Amino acid sequence: MKTYNLIISLTVLALLSFPNFSHSREFQSETHSFRLVRLTDGLEHPWAMAFLPDGSILITERPGRLKLFSGGSLTAITHNLDIASGGQGGLLDIALHPQYSQNGWIYLSYSASDNAGRGTALARAKLQGNRLVNAETIFRMKPFSRRTQHFGSRIAFDKEGYLYLTIGDRGEMNRAQLLNDHAGSTIRLHNDGTIPADNPFYGKQNALPEIYSYGHRNAQAMILHPETGKIWQNEHGPKGGDEVNILKRGANYGWPEITYGIDYSGATISSLTHKEGMEQPIIHWTPSIAPSGMAFYNARVFPNWNNNIFVGALAGAHLRRLVLQGERIIHQEVLLHNQIGRIRDVRTGPDGYIYLLTDARNGGLYRLEPLNK
Repeated sequence: MKTYNLIISLTVLALLSFPNFSHSREFQSETHSFRLVRLTDGLEHPWAMAFLPDGSILITERPGRLKLFSGGSLTAITHNLDIASGGQGGLLDIALHPQYSQNGWIYLSYSASDNAGRGTALARAKLQGNRLVNAETIFRMKPFSRRTQHFGSRIAFDKEGYLYLTIGDRGEMNRAQLLNDHAGSTIRLHNDGTIPADNPFYGKQNALPEIYSYGHRNAQAMILHPETGKIWQNEHGPKGGDEVNILKRGANYGWPEITYGIDYSGATISSLTHKEGMEQPIIHWTPSIAPSGMAFYNARVFPNWNNNIFVGALAGAHLRRLVLQGERIIHQEVLLHNQIGRIRDVRTGPDGYIYLLTDARNGGLYRLEPLNK
């Protein structure tokens, strides 16, 4: 009897430690049956993830911690970044250099502080064992402010190796129309933080040379189209008016002079949705879904999802599938509505599966797998 009980106990322990067993559920989309697998929980407000060449995953936590998920477990990665967490700020996005296997650079965005308050910053470092080394800050927005919201902070590289970073309006909407202010802009840098001389406002009076586009409220995703090489963004509107945009050199995206949303109080921000010289979104959402995290899908695992975009929804607590025809969104599908909570990040893994992070005090890492695999 003791031997029998011991076998039962060991079996239960093994099953509990294997994430693919009791932590999965099955779902049906319009075009695929899939399984949602919880790989781990115990993440405090995770914000972003990046896949290392060995298949392990670096995960940022907004309070300022960096974790490595490997072999089914989480390991803390130590660092000396001076992160000023609180409100919507903290340790935010993470991305590997396109030639990571040659140079080892990892890029991290975060909220930093000085005597004027806080602002968005960008650093790069290298991973050595369980710590980041050779860390250097390569960009700090200006000016900082006392506000605690809208840091933006998504990172992307284009096909030429230029580095892009989104910066929110910091809760002070009129700053997004100022070219001598980084708030409400997307910046473009060389990978070492130096400024490309072909940036649209480089050398122009009363303009910051890092700015590539402006008039953004708070861009929360930024990804490279694998075929066209264009950069797509999504951003939060106020109450309504969330947007998906394609990034253009020197373009003004209109916030707050044009918007499809209203103030949270119900007051009008602008009576205009169009204005000459200002870009229109590819699509906008009212009521807001609070988009965050976005991935193009282009892999063999889910063939019927190729050329689709997947967007995480915070306010809507779901995964939104967008079907493209050229640069138009012709269909949308809501997946996982109220199943796992606020979806902060969405990535296509090197294995072709789709990975999600949920924004919660006990946030989780999830993976979508086809049922026919």
